[in-house]
Amino acid sequence: MTTDALVIGGGPAGLAAAEVLVAAGKSVLLAEAKPSVGRKLLMAGKSGLNLTQEEEGFGAAYGTDWLVPMLKAFGPADVRAWAEGLGQPTFVGSTGRVFPRAMKASPLLRAWMGRLSRVEVRTRWRWCGWEDRAALFDTTEGMQRVKPGVTILALGGASWSRLGSDGAWAELLAAEGIEVAPYRPANMGFEVTWSPHMTPHFGSPVKGARLTAGASQSHGEFVISERGLEGGGIYEVSAAMRDGAPLLLDLLPDMTAEYVAAQLAKGGKESIGNRLRKRLGLSPVTRALIMEFGRPLPEGAALATLLKALPIRHNGPRPLDEAISVAGGVTRAAADDGLMLRARPGVFVAGEMLDWEAPTGGYLLTACLATGRWAGQHALQYLG
Repeated sequence: MTTDALVIGGGPAGLAAAEVLVAAGKSVLLAEAKPSVGRKLLMAGKSGLNLTQEEEGFGAAYGTDWLVPMLKAFGPADVRAWAEGLGQPTFVGSTGRVFPRAMKASPLLRAWMGRLSRVEVRTRWRWCGWEDRAALFDTTEGMQRVKPGVTILALGGASWSRLGSDGAWAELLAAEGIEVAPYRPANMGFEVTWSPHMTPHFGSPVKGARLTAGASQSHGEFVISERGLEGGGIYEVSAAMRDGAPLLLDLLPDMTAEYVAAQLAKGGKESIGNRLRKRLGLSPVTRALIMEFGRPLPEGAALATLLKALPIRHNGPRPLDEAISVAGGVTRAAADDGLMLRARPGVFVAGEMLDWEAPTGGYLLTACLATGRWAGQHALQYLG
Protein backbone atom coordinates (compact mmCIF):
# COMPACT_ATOMS: atom_id res chain seq x y z
CA MET A 1 0.00 0.00 0.00
CA THR A 2 1.33 3.45 -0.90
CA THR A 3 0.31 6.98 0.00
CA ASP A 4 1.84 10.46 -0.15
CA ALA A 5 1.68 10.84 3.63
CA LEU A 6 1.20 8.41 6.48
CA VAL A 7 0.10 9.87 9.83
CA ILE A 8 0.35 7.47 12.77
CA GLY A 9 -1.81 8.57 15.68
CA GLY A 10 -5.29 10.07 15.65
CA GLY A 11 -4.98 12.61 18.45
CA PRO A 12 -4.83 16.41 18.04
CA ALA A 13 -1.22 16.44 16.75
CA GLY A 14 -1.85 13.75 14.15
CA LEU A 15 -5.12 15.30 12.99
CA ALA A 16 -3.44 18.72 12.73
CA ALA A 17 -0.68 17.28 10.56
CA ALA A 18 -3.22 15.46 8.39
CA GLU A 19 -5.18 18.70 7.97
CA VAL A 20 -2.15 20.51 6.57
CA LEU A 21 -1.27 17.69 4.20
CA VAL A 22 -4.74 16.99 2.81
CA ALA A 23 -5.39 20.73 2.34
CA ALA A 24 -2.34 20.76 0.05
CA GLY A 25 -3.88 18.02 -2.08
CA LYS A 26 -1.78 15.12 -0.79
CA SER A 27 -3.17 11.65 -0.25
CA VAL A 28 -3.13 10.93 3.48
CA LEU A 29 -3.57 7.66 5.34
CA LEU A 30 -4.12 8.08 9.08
CA ALA A 31 -3.57 4.97 11.22
CA GLU A 32 -4.97 4.80 14.75
CA ALA A 33 -4.53 1.85 17.13
CA LYS A 34 -7.80 2.48 18.98
CA PRO A 35 -11.30 1.94 17.55
CA SER A 36 -11.77 5.68 17.00
CA VAL A 37 -9.75 8.89 16.81
CA GLY A 38 -9.58 11.74 19.31
CA ARG A 39 -10.28 9.69 22.41
CA LYS A 40 -8.09 11.73 24.77
CA LEU A 41 -9.47 14.95 23.27
CA LEU A 42 -13.01 13.78 24.05
CA MET A 43 -11.97 12.92 27.60
CA ALA A 44 -10.50 16.43 28.02
CA GLY A 45 -13.82 17.82 26.78
CA LYS A 46 -15.63 16.34 29.77
CA SER A 47 -14.16 19.14 31.90
CA GLY A 48 -14.88 21.90 29.39
CA LEU A 49 -12.15 21.49 26.74
CA ASN A 50 -9.62 24.18 27.58
CA LEU A 51 -8.34 25.01 24.09
CA THR A 52 -5.63 27.55 24.84
CA GLN A 53 -4.71 30.44 27.11
CA GLU A 54 -4.69 34.17 26.46
CA GLU A 55 -1.48 35.22 28.15
CA GLU A 56 1.55 37.40 27.54
CA GLY A 57 4.68 35.36 26.90
CA PHE A 58 2.66 32.19 26.29
CA GLY A 59 5.71 30.21 25.12
CA ALA A 60 7.59 30.72 28.40
CA ALA A 61 5.31 28.20 30.13
CA TYR A 62 7.01 25.32 28.32
CA GLY A 63 10.39 25.78 29.99
CA THR A 64 12.23 25.41 26.66
CA ASP A 65 12.68 27.55 23.55
CA TRP A 66 12.32 24.48 21.30
CA LEU A 67 8.64 25.13 20.64
CA VAL A 68 8.86 28.92 20.31
CA PRO A 69 8.84 29.09 16.48
CA MET A 70 6.01 26.56 16.32
CA LEU A 71 3.91 28.49 18.83
CA LYS A 72 4.59 31.73 16.98
CA ALA A 73 3.37 30.08 13.78
CA PHE A 74 0.24 28.73 15.47
CA GLY A 75 -0.43 30.29 18.84
CA PRO A 76 -3.48 31.10 20.99
CA ALA A 77 -5.08 33.51 18.51
CA ASP A 78 -4.66 30.94 15.73
CA VAL A 79 -6.21 28.22 17.88
CA ARG A 80 -9.27 30.39 18.46
CA ALA A 81 -9.57 31.24 14.78
CA TRP A 82 -9.21 27.57 13.87
CA ALA A 83 -11.94 26.47 16.30
CA GLU A 84 -14.27 29.23 15.13
CA GLY A 85 -13.57 28.22 11.53
CA LEU A 86 -14.97 24.82 12.50
CA GLY A 87 -18.17 26.49 13.69
CA GLN A 88 -17.21 26.47 17.37
CA PRO A 89 -17.32 29.99 18.88
CA THR A 90 -14.96 30.51 21.80
CA PHE A 91 -14.85 32.65 24.93
CA VAL A 92 -12.20 33.65 27.46
CA GLY A 93 -12.79 32.68 31.08
CA SER A 94 -11.88 34.77 34.11
CA THR A 95 -8.38 33.22 34.35
CA GLY A 96 -7.57 33.74 30.66
CA ARG A 97 -8.40 30.19 29.65
CA VAL A 98 -10.14 29.81 26.30
CA PHE A 99 -13.06 27.40 25.84
CA PRO A 100 -15.53 26.59 23.07
CA ARG A 101 -18.98 27.93 23.94
CA ALA A 102 -20.30 24.38 23.67
CA MET A 103 -17.93 23.47 26.56
CA LYS A 104 -17.29 20.02 25.10
CA ALA A 105 -15.11 18.39 22.48
CA SER A 106 -17.55 16.29 20.47
CA PRO A 107 -18.97 19.09 18.22
CA LEU A 108 -15.44 20.30 17.46
CA LEU A 109 -14.17 16.80 16.66
CA ARG A 110 -17.15 16.07 14.41
CA ALA A 111 -16.59 19.28 12.45
CA TRP A 112 -12.86 18.60 12.24
CA MET A 113 -13.36 15.10 10.90
CA GLY A 114 -15.77 16.54 8.36
CA ARG A 115 -12.99 18.80 7.13
CA LEU A 116 -10.72 15.75 6.98
CA SER A 117 -13.17 13.67 4.96
CA ARG A 118 -10.56 13.03 2.25
CA VAL A 119 -8.18 11.49 4.79
CA GLU A 120 -8.24 7.69 4.70
CA VAL A 121 -8.66 6.70 8.35
CA ARG A 122 -7.76 3.18 9.43
CA THR A 123 -8.60 2.30 13.05
CA ARG A 124 -7.37 -0.69 15.05
CA TRP A 125 -4.07 -0.37 13.20
CA ARG A 126 -1.20 -0.67 15.69
CA TRP A 127 2.20 0.43 14.43
CA CYS A 128 4.91 -2.23 14.87
CA GLY A 129 7.94 -0.43 13.43
CA TRP A 130 9.58 -0.47 10.02
CA GLU A 131 10.81 -2.99 7.52
CA ASP A 132 13.17 -0.99 5.33
CA ARG A 133 11.01 1.95 4.14
CA ALA A 134 7.68 0.28 4.85
CA ALA A 135 5.72 0.93 8.05
CA LEU A 136 4.27 -2.26 9.55
CA PHE A 137 0.87 -2.46 11.24
CA ASP A 138 -0.85 -5.18 13.21
CA THR A 139 -4.52 -4.98 12.16
CA THR A 140 -7.71 -7.01 12.39
CA GLU A 141 -7.01 -8.10 8.79
CA GLY A 142 -3.49 -9.23 9.59
CA MET A 143 -0.14 -7.51 9.09
CA GLN A 144 -0.25 -4.50 6.72
CA ARG A 145 2.68 -2.69 5.05
CA VAL A 146 2.50 0.96 3.99
CA LYS A 147 5.12 2.74 1.87
CA PRO A 148 4.56 6.49 2.24
CA GLY A 149 6.38 9.47 0.79
CA VAL A 150 6.53 10.94 4.31
CA THR A 151 5.49 9.77 7.76
CA ILE A 152 4.32 11.82 10.74
CA LEU A 153 4.50 10.06 14.10
CA ALA A 154 1.98 11.51 16.57
CA LEU A 155 1.62 8.64 19.02
CA GLY A 156 1.14 10.61 22.22
CA GLY A 157 2.93 10.37 25.53
CA ALA A 158 2.86 7.63 28.14
CA SER A 159 -0.16 8.37 30.32
CA TRP A 160 -3.82 7.39 29.95
CA SER A 161 -2.91 4.25 28.06
CA ARG A 162 -6.54 3.18 27.80
CA LEU A 163 -7.09 6.20 25.54
CA GLY A 164 -4.13 5.30 23.32
CA SER A 165 -1.07 6.99 24.86
CA ASP A 166 0.82 3.97 26.08
CA GLY A 167 4.37 5.03 25.16
CA ALA A 168 5.09 1.69 23.47
CA TRP A 169 6.62 3.53 20.53
CA ALA A 170 9.69 4.49 22.61
CA GLU A 171 11.24 1.03 22.29
CA LEU A 172 10.67 1.03 18.53
CA LEU A 173 12.47 4.36 18.13
CA ALA A 174 15.26 3.43 20.53
CA ALA A 175 15.90 0.33 18.40
CA GLU A 176 16.51 2.71 15.49
CA GLY A 177 19.10 4.66 17.47
CA ILE A 178 16.72 7.59 18.12
CA GLU A 179 17.28 9.28 21.47
CA VAL A 180 14.22 9.22 23.75
CA ALA A 181 14.36 10.88 27.17
CA PRO A 182 12.84 8.72 29.94
CA TYR A 183 9.21 9.44 30.78
CA ARG A 184 8.29 11.29 33.94
CA PRO A 185 4.78 12.21 35.12
CA ALA A 186 3.64 15.82 34.69
CA ASN A 187 0.52 17.55 36.01
CA MET A 188 -0.16 14.75 38.47
CA GLY A 189 -1.31 14.10 42.00
CA PHE A 190 0.86 12.92 44.89
CA GLU A 191 0.44 10.00 47.24
CA VAL A 192 -0.02 10.63 50.96
CA THR A 193 -0.43 8.06 53.72
CA TRP A 194 -3.10 9.74 55.83
CA SER A 195 -3.79 9.13 59.49
CA PRO A 196 -7.36 8.02 60.31
CA HIS A 197 -8.51 11.50 61.41
CA MET A 198 -8.27 12.70 57.80
CA THR A 199 -10.89 10.23 56.52
CA PRO A 200 -13.87 12.63 56.99
CA HIS A 201 -12.12 15.17 54.77
CA PHE A 202 -11.62 12.98 51.68
CA GLY A 203 -13.05 14.84 48.71
CA SER A 204 -12.79 18.23 50.42
CA PRO A 205 -11.24 21.16 48.52
CA VAL A 206 -8.57 23.34 50.09
CA LYS A 207 -9.10 26.93 49.03
CA GLY A 208 -7.24 30.17 49.56
CA ALA A 209 -3.80 28.69 50.32
CA ARG A 210 -0.56 29.48 48.53
CA LEU A 211 1.48 26.45 47.51
CA THR A 212 5.25 26.76 47.11
CA ALA A 213 7.67 24.14 45.80
CA GLY A 214 11.10 25.46 44.94
CA ALA A 215 10.67 28.40 42.55
CA SER A 216 7.09 27.37 41.66
CA GLN A 217 4.04 28.89 43.31
CA SER A 218 0.31 28.41 42.98
CA HIS A 219 -2.82 29.93 44.49
CA GLY A 220 -4.99 27.23 42.96
CA GLU A 221 -7.48 25.00 44.72
CA PHE A 222 -6.57 21.38 45.43
CA VAL A 223 -8.39 18.39 46.86
CA ILE A 224 -7.73 15.96 49.71
CA SER A 225 -8.43 12.49 48.34
CA GLU A 226 -8.14 9.05 49.85
CA ARG A 227 -4.97 8.57 47.82
CA GLY A 228 -3.35 11.93 48.51
CA LEU A 229 -3.32 15.41 46.97
CA GLU A 230 -4.88 16.22 43.60
CA GLY A 231 -6.20 19.16 41.60
CA GLY A 232 -5.06 22.26 39.77
CA GLY A 233 -3.15 23.87 42.61
CA ILE A 234 -1.01 20.76 43.02
CA TYR A 235 -0.52 20.34 39.27
CA GLU A 236 0.94 23.85 39.00
CA VAL A 237 3.81 22.95 41.36
CA SER A 238 3.98 19.24 40.54
CA ALA A 239 7.09 19.43 38.35
CA ALA A 240 9.11 21.01 41.16
CA MET A 241 7.72 18.51 43.68
CA ARG A 242 8.53 15.60 41.35
CA ASP A 243 12.09 16.89 41.08
CA GLY A 244 12.53 16.96 44.84
CA ALA A 245 11.41 20.39 46.06
CA PRO A 246 9.47 20.25 49.36
CA LEU A 247 5.87 21.46 49.34
CA LEU A 248 4.99 24.29 51.73
CA LEU A 249 1.49 25.69 52.31
CA ASP A 250 0.87 29.26 53.32
CA LEU A 251 -2.60 28.84 54.78
CA LEU A 252 -3.09 32.58 55.30
CA PRO A 253 -1.40 34.23 52.32
CA ASP A 254 -3.16 37.56 52.83
CA MET A 255 -1.88 37.95 56.41
CA THR A 256 1.62 38.58 57.71
CA ALA A 257 3.13 36.24 60.28
CA GLU A 258 3.04 39.11 62.80
CA TYR A 259 -0.69 39.67 62.25
CA VAL A 260 -1.38 35.93 62.55
CA ALA A 261 0.58 35.81 65.83
CA ALA A 262 -1.38 38.79 67.17
CA GLN A 263 -4.71 37.15 66.31
CA LEU A 264 -3.68 33.91 67.97
CA ALA A 265 -2.66 35.82 71.12
CA LYS A 266 -6.19 37.29 71.41
CA GLY A 267 -7.55 33.84 72.09
CA GLY A 268 -6.36 33.79 75.63
CA LYS A 269 -7.18 30.43 77.18
CA GLU A 270 -9.12 29.18 74.15
CA SER A 271 -7.94 25.91 72.68
CA ILE A 272 -5.66 26.10 69.66
CA GLY A 273 -8.44 24.57 67.58
CA ASN A 274 -10.84 27.35 68.56
CA ARG A 275 -8.25 30.03 67.91
CA LEU A 276 -7.58 28.63 64.43
CA ARG A 277 -11.31 28.59 63.74
CA LYS A 278 -12.55 31.75 65.42
CA ARG A 279 -9.56 34.08 65.19
CA LEU A 280 -8.24 33.07 61.79
CA GLY A 281 -11.30 31.62 60.06
CA LEU A 282 -9.57 28.43 58.99
CA SER A 283 -11.85 25.75 57.53
CA PRO A 284 -12.23 22.24 59.00
CA VAL A 285 -10.11 20.66 56.25
CA THR A 286 -7.38 23.26 56.69
CA ARG A 287 -7.33 22.71 60.44
CA ALA A 288 -7.12 18.98 59.80
CA LEU A 289 -4.04 19.53 57.62
CA ILE A 290 -2.42 21.54 60.40
CA MET A 291 -2.97 18.69 62.84
CA GLU A 292 -1.79 16.12 60.28
CA PHE A 293 1.50 17.81 59.41
CA GLY A 294 2.18 20.31 62.24
CA ARG A 295 1.91 18.33 65.47
CA PRO A 296 3.16 18.79 68.08
CA LEU A 297 1.92 22.33 67.52
CA PRO A 298 4.16 25.14 68.77
CA GLU A 299 2.83 28.24 70.51
CA GLY A 300 2.84 31.94 69.76
CA ALA A 301 5.02 33.27 66.95
CA ALA A 302 6.28 29.80 66.10
CA LEU A 303 2.71 28.64 65.39
CA ALA A 304 2.16 31.68 63.18
CA THR A 305 5.32 30.81 61.26
CA LEU A 306 4.10 27.24 60.85
CA LEU A 307 0.75 28.40 59.42
CA LYS A 308 2.64 30.49 56.86
CA ALA A 309 4.83 27.56 55.77
CA LEU A 310 3.25 24.24 56.66
CA PRO A 311 5.47 21.41 55.32
CA ILE A 312 3.45 18.71 53.53
CA ARG A 313 4.88 15.19 53.55
CA HIS A 314 4.10 12.93 50.61
CA ASN A 315 5.24 9.65 49.08
CA GLY A 316 5.92 10.93 45.58
CA PRO A 317 3.83 11.19 42.40
CA ARG A 318 0.91 9.00 41.53
CA PRO A 319 1.68 6.36 38.83
CA LEU A 320 2.77 7.58 35.41
CA ASP A 321 -0.35 6.31 33.65
CA GLU A 322 -2.55 8.52 35.85
CA ALA A 323 -0.70 11.74 35.01
CA ILE A 324 -2.47 14.28 32.82
CA SER A 325 0.66 14.50 30.71
CA VAL A 326 4.31 13.47 30.74
CA ALA A 327 7.78 14.90 30.46
CA GLY A 328 10.27 13.05 28.32
CA GLY A 329 10.10 11.74 24.77
CA VAL A 330 11.99 12.31 21.53
CA THR A 331 14.81 14.69 22.34
CA ARG A 332 15.56 17.93 20.58
CA ALA A 333 18.89 16.51 19.40
CA ALA A 334 17.10 13.63 17.66
CA ALA A 335 15.08 15.89 15.33
CA ASP A 336 15.95 18.78 13.05
CA ASP A 337 14.29 22.21 13.10
CA GLY A 338 11.41 20.85 11.02
CA LEU A 339 10.81 17.97 13.49
CA MET A 340 12.22 15.39 11.08
CA LEU A 341 14.11 12.54 12.74
CA ARG A 342 17.80 12.77 11.90
CA ALA A 343 18.09 8.98 11.90
CA ARG A 344 15.01 8.53 9.67
CA PRO A 345 14.79 11.06 6.79
CA GLY A 346 11.19 11.61 5.79
CA VAL A 347 9.84 10.72 9.24
CA PHE A 348 8.55 13.58 11.40
CA VAL A 349 7.42 13.64 15.04
CA ALA A 350 4.84 15.82 16.79
CA GLY A 351 2.76 16.32 19.91
CA GLU A 352 3.42 14.71 23.28
CA MET A 353 6.01 12.38 21.70
CA LEU A 354 8.41 15.31 21.94
CA ASP A 355 10.45 16.00 25.08
CA TRP A 356 8.63 19.01 26.52
CA GLU A 357 6.21 19.60 29.36
CA ALA A 358 3.72 22.32 30.14
CA PRO A 359 1.10 23.12 32.74
CA THR A 360 -2.58 22.49 32.23
CA GLY A 361 -4.71 25.37 31.04
CA GLY A 362 -4.68 24.95 27.26
CA TYR A 363 -0.91 24.78 26.93
CA LEU A 364 -0.90 21.04 26.18
CA LEU A 365 -3.52 21.15 23.43
CA THR A 366 -2.05 24.27 21.82
CA ALA A 367 1.40 22.68 21.60
CA CYS A 368 -0.01 19.48 20.12
CA LEU A 369 -1.84 21.47 17.43
CA ALA A 370 1.17 23.71 16.77
CA THR A 371 3.73 20.90 16.51
CA GLY A 372 1.39 18.78 14.42
CA ARG A 373 0.92 21.58 11.92
CA TRP A 374 4.67 22.33 11.94
CA ALA A 375 5.51 18.69 11.19
CA GLY A 376 2.87 18.62 8.45
CA GLN A 377 4.21 21.76 6.81
CA HIS A 378 7.79 20.50 6.81
CA ALA A 379 6.66 17.12 5.53
CA LEU A 380 5.10 18.98 2.59
CA GLN A 381 8.42 20.70 1.92
CA TYR A 382 10.17 17.33 2.02
CA LEU A 383 7.72 15.92 -0.54
CA GLY A 384 8.51 18.87 -2.81
